[in-house]
Amino acid sequence: SGPDQGEGMKTIKAAAFLGMTLGVVLAAGAIPGQLHAAAKSEAAAAAQPANTKEAGMSAAECDVWNRERSFAASVEHHDAAAFADHVQENAAFNAGSPTPTHGRDAVVADWKGIIDGTQIKLGWSPGIVTIGGDGSLAISRGPAWIEDPKQTDMKKRYRIGGFISTWIKDTDGQWRVLFDGGAAPMHPASADDVAKLVASLPKECPRAQP
Repeated sequence: SGPDQGEGMKTIKAAAFLGMTLGVVLAAGAIPGQLHAAAKSEAAAAAQPANTKEAGMSAAECDVWNRERSFAASVEHHDAAAFADHVQENAAFNAGSPTPTHGRDAVVADWKGIIDGTQIKLGWSPGIVTIGGDGSLAISRGPAWIEDPKQTDMKKRYRIGGFISTWIKDTDGQWRVLFDGGAAPMHPASADDVAKLVASLPKECPRAQP
């Protein structure tokens, strides 16, 4: 059987913090046919790794790309201090929702169960980064995946989707996440689906050709 309602809502909130929209019906596995198909299609598109021939990012965009990758590694390695160093002091996570989380300390506290892996196992990888404005703001988007270790139904244990985050070059010159929230919904996947996605991810930032 699946998680109870309380556990399900914890999983929904945790996923939303990384900019992934998990509706209650999706968490319960109760999306109607057309809605499920649309959500799956949107998530699949967002989860595709960057085409290295088309991505062609600048050196500055690759700085953000690498920073996003190390941000994900902080969760993978259960390193709360490294995670905190990637979050801007006045960041807003779950941005664009009725209940955003404001400030680095609050974000780190909310992510505790994700960072230590007790709530869900969350992974993501940078795909495309775009810098705009005066060069101090960037959008990062790419694939993400979730494993719920408490879920005994293997058809509901894994999900794949996408994330989107906004980065700012901080006063010390380091890139940090300013806003996190809003991306494609997750869709059910298998362990093999996740393994194939991870294996397909680029190991280095795709630089623009001179």
